[in-house]
Amino acid sequence: MTVQELQQRVDEWVNTLGVRYFTPLTNMAILTEEVGEVARIMARRYGEQSEKSSDADRDLGDELADVIWVVTCLANQTGIDLTDAIERNIDKKTQRDATRHRNNPKLTR
Repeated sequence: MTVQELQQRVDEWVNTLGVRYFTPLTNMAILTEEVGEVARIMARRYGEQSEKSSDADRDLGDELADVIWVVTCLANQTGIDLTDAIERNIDKKTQRDATRHRNNPKLTR
């Protein structure tokens, strides 16, 4: 699925099964909640924090997909073409960081 197709599918879903988009502010709050769920898994499964038995069945992929879903909703309702935005963002990072990370002594091991 392309990013454009993702935006179209999310829009179709929201406008049929979801009735309408939540307000951008509500979606921002939901995004924060979803990122928190990703952080919980990362801290407990891959970090130093011990994982509770109630967290063992949490699916990191599903939580990351929730983040992408809400970001897509925000893009749709604010008129952002994510394909264009991502391409411009990669170009920006490529120009800005062409040698920065390679020359960062913190990244060499």
